[in-house]
Amino acid sequence: MKKLNRRDFLKGTGSLMVAGALPMSLVKVAFGAGSGKEDFTFAHISDSHITHMKNNEFVRNWDRGLIRSVAEVNLMTPQPDFVIYGGDLAQLGKKEEIDHALELMSKMRSKVYYVMGEHDYYLDMGKHWESRLGPQWYSFDHKGVHFVVLNSILTHDEWISQPWATPMDRMLGMARLDNPKGSPFMVGKEQRDWMKKDLDKVSKDTPVIVCSHSPIQKIFKGWNFWTDDAEEVQALLKPFKKVTVVYGHVHQIEYNQIGNISFHSVMATAWPWPYPSSYSQLPSSMPELTVEMNRADPFFERDATGWEFINVTTGNVDMYYQLPNNQNRAVIFDTTAGQPVDTIYQPVAKRIPPQTHF
Repeated sequence: MKKLNRRDFLKGTGSLMVAGALPMSLVKVAFGAGSGKEDFTFAHISDSHITHMKNNEFVRNWDRGLIRSVAEVNLMTPQPDFVIYGGDLAQLGKKEEIDHALELMSKMRSKVYYVMGEHDYYLDMGKHWESRLGPQWYSFDHKGVHFVVLNSILTHDEWISQPWATPMDRMLGMARLDNPKGSPFMVGKEQRDWMKKDLDKVSKDTPVIVCSHSPIQKIFKGWNFWTDDAEEVQALLKPFKKVTVVYGHVHQIEYNQIGNISFHSVMATAWPWPYPSSYSQLPSSMPELTVEMNRADPFFERDATGWEFINVTTGNVDMYYQLPNNQNRAVIFDTTAGQPVDTIYQPVAKRIPPQTHF
């Protein structure tokens, strides 16, 4: 596929048919003729931040983003084998928010695997989420690919056990990403030990896809674009030939390559978030590979949201971003360079400067 535009995409030739450009992703895992493995697709939705106001009232715009995403997945032909939800169903972890989000997700025709987000967790330490959805971390195999679903938004016991006035104070302490009283995310030793045992059973030739909420990198600590034990998690993935980490949380386009691991963010269905470069008070370590997306209009409700068509072939991810009121983007794995590159904007001379953040 040399070029993917909206018109060609809507034709659905050999892969899918959709109703319009909405905030979700379709992943096609293709192994090629003679591999003995079966191609398949899955969808990815993330960061809906469903927000309860009062009684049965919720923030309408966040609701509509998730409703449209579910509708688009349901209109796909063929249907995806399953759906991954990338975390932050809720805004403040309330039972009302999680239940309402799951009611919207219940319209999904495909099976859904859920990732824990910090907004789902820190009010009751994930108890209601677990009561509805099961374990906070787990793995599964599907047609020759090993999936690892992590809870990457845990943090230090000392921070959790401090004398919070109320559980909501703890929730707000983590939900406000620019709060200096917050705490960095981590996977944690218990989960890393589980992950090691899980991966020890997997052939090193098997493609591995890790689904997390935070990046499993150290990008910007102030907003928790950061996982404290990222290097330890990466070390567990180093022996495998093809590894992709797909994450949410950042509400923007990011991509990186660290050794054998490709990193790709997915868009939010709720609202945009600025790049760390806009916060000049503190340094950041944005991946040098990432060409920041051009912001169409910071006052447009769909600015910096969008959806992705993701093609995964023998472990390499090609990401096609479709952005409302913005320039569409394609981030393709370059086998010669051994890393993902933007097909248009990677050369500095061809970049569109990001607009000023307000």
